[in-house]
This record gives sequence, structure tokens and C-alpha cells, in this order.
Amino acid sequence: MAIVVQKYGGTSVRDVERIQRVADRIASTKRAGNDVVVVVSAMGDTTDELVAMAEQISPQPPGRELDMLLTAGERISMALLAIALHERGIAAKSFTGSQAGIITDRVHRNARIIDMTPGRVREALDRDQVVIVAGFQGVSQDTKDVTTLGRGGSDTTAVALASALGTDVCEIYTDVDGVYTADPRLVPDARKLDFVSFEEMLELAAGGAKVLQVRSVEFGRNHGVRIHVRSSFSSADGTMVGPEEDMEDAIISGVAHDTSEAKITVQGVVDKPGVAKTLFTSLAEANINVDMIVQNVSEHGHTDISFTVPRDEASKAGEIARRLVADVDASGVTVDLEIAKISLVGAGMKTHPGVAAKMFTALADAGVNIEMISTSTIRISVVTAKADVQVAVQAIHAAFGLDAAPT
Repeated sequence: MAIVVQKYGGTSVRDVERIQRVADRIASTKRAGNDVVVVVSAMGDTTDELVAMAEQISPQPPGRELDMLLTAGERISMALLAIALHERGIAAKSFTGSQAGIITDRVHRNARIIDMTPGRVREALDRDQVVIVAGFQGVSQDTKDVTTLGRGGSDTTAVALASALGTDVCEIYTDVDGVYTADPRLVPDARKLDFVSFEEMLELAAGGAKVLQVRSVEFGRNHGVRIHVRSSFSSADGTMVGPEEDMEDAIISGVAHDTSEAKITVQGVVDKPGVAKTLFTSLAEANINVDMIVQNVSEHGHTDISFTVPRDEASKAGEIARRLVADVDASGVTVDLEIAKISLVGAGMKTHPGVAAKMFTALADAGVNIEMISTSTIRISVVTAKADVQVAVQAIHAAFGLDAAPT
């Protein structure tokens, strides 16, 4: 039998009615003659609600205990779904991440998968059972503690299982029917893409597209697992994410935006070797992910260093930067929570000159000021004021004609 790996997000299992609908889809897949492995997220906003409860008790809950708390959401989903399948006459067995053999490093809240030992999953499949795995979680190889894989980690769970089980496609079911040229909530005429390369999807996800977690795309690219993004509410074909050689010759694939970052500026730093090393080593040791970095031109021997971090890490990053002010001879630190990152992505831009100029012209004509710029061979990202995000995304989308189907 073919092994089909499916992942259902929080909106797909938000309540009992939606769990019943998902169970019907899984039962249909099983009755078609497939072995089925399902990964589920927590129901609806359960994870956010659990975080909020923890923060009512402590402003900085211990990472180990927070992971123990947050993984409860997926365990609820997996058990309810297994019960629903049993009611349909489908033998099913649920597993936590650790029971399914998802081995991680010891980092809480943002662990990385370092090994897969899905022996119990294979045994259940051999018994003709549908396997349901709690997403977003694993177990530390060193400490044996429960860990979580970060926001959207259920995507990575599913792709990792598909790879470990020798399946070359992983189906990701969500509340949208694919990857779009922009967020349809900001750009009503955004167009669904039939195909996106791994490299483009990595840039779109890093730029704020919420369809897939960045690490799930990395895992798919590195292990040869294509990712099929589909809606759990329709039978639409969705979007396939795969190797670049499969793609059509399009210059630009889409525009992504992210309003979940903050900009931190260390002001008046003495322009000498070792300053950036001191600052960013301290941030790395605190497990803070830094995204964009800009250092201004030195003036009178001093410069400013600006960088972006996840907004929920801004307070910690700001504290670290302030502690280092004296060490790096800086004059102060500012934290700006009201920013947006906007990214234009397309594999074709590396062979087409003028893309940056066209993007910046569109933003200027729309009256949007650019605060930071970062580029790769297939991406241009800018930081703007958060208040400008909608007009900026719409202006760029229109400038590149992304509402029109490629010819």
C-alpha cells in the first residue's frame, strides 16, 4: 500500500464538527486502499490560550514547563480524531511526538529535529491502523524532556514523518486552498499558484507567509519530500512545493508580509572591529533569531546598528542590547514594535535586472518610506512602518502584475 501523510492545522480541527469532517476525509483516503499517517495541530486557538494562562501566572514561564503545557493541545486533537475514526469503523491509534519517535535537541520552545525513529508508527501501519501523531512536539535526545518545535511546528512534524517513512509527498491541509501571490486579505485579486519552488517557498515563509513553517520547507528540500498545500474545506488541487526544475519560467512568484517582528537599533556605536561580534554572539547565546541587519555608514567614528527579531523576543533582545551599551561604547538602544517586513520573491529575478528599481518605485509612488533593505538572489525585503503594510503590498503586487496568470 502507498503511505499517505496528511497534516491538519488548528482551523481544520477547531471544534468537534470540523474534527468529524476531517475524520470523513481520512476514512475516505484509507478506504481507497492507502496506509494513512495523520499529523494534527491543537484545536483552534488552544495554544494561544494556554500561553495566556501561563503568562497570567508568570511573565517568563520556565521553558520546560511551558512545553509540557503547550503539548497538551495536540494530544487533545489526536485523541478526539482517533475516537472519531473508530466511530467510522476505521482502526486508529494516536501517538505523542515522543511515542512516534521524533527526537530533538534540548532547546525548549524552538527545538530542532535531529533524528526520527518511527518504529511504533510502522508497527501500527502493519496492523492496518490509521496513525495519528501529535504535531509540534518531540523529545530531547539528551534530557528526555518534552520539547516543542516552534510556531507551525506541526508542518515540520508531518514532513519529517513523510521522509522517515519513505513517502515523497506530504499533504498539508489548512484553511486556504494553496499558496497565493499575496495575502488575499490584503490583496483581494491575489492569485493562487499551482507550483512554488522550495527556494521561493523558503523566502515567502521567512518573509511572513503563514501557509508553511520555514523549517518544514527546509526539511522537504533537504530530504526530497514535495509538499502539497491543500484546503481541508474543499477538493481544490492546491499548490505543490517542490524542486526548482519542476517550475515554469516566472520572474516573480509573490509578495509576503510579516508584522510579527520588531526593530532594535543600537545607537552611536564606536566603529571598530568586534562590536558586531559582541552584540550578535550575546543574542545567539540567548537563542534569539535575528533576521535583517543594517549598519549605517560611519560618521565621526560612530555608527548605528539596526536589526529585526521576533516581536515576542523584542523585550529580551532589547535588555541584552542595553546591557552591552557600555561594552560597545554605544549611546543608547531603541525598540520599535510598529514595523512590517515586506518581501518580493521570485526565482526569475536573479536573471532579470531592474526588479529592485521597479519595487522601490512602486513604494515611492505609494508614499511608503523604506527603513531597511535586505536581499538574496531571489528575494528583496524591506522594512516599513506597520501602518503602511497594506498599501505597500498592494502597490508592489500591482506593479508586477501578479493578479494576471503567467503567459
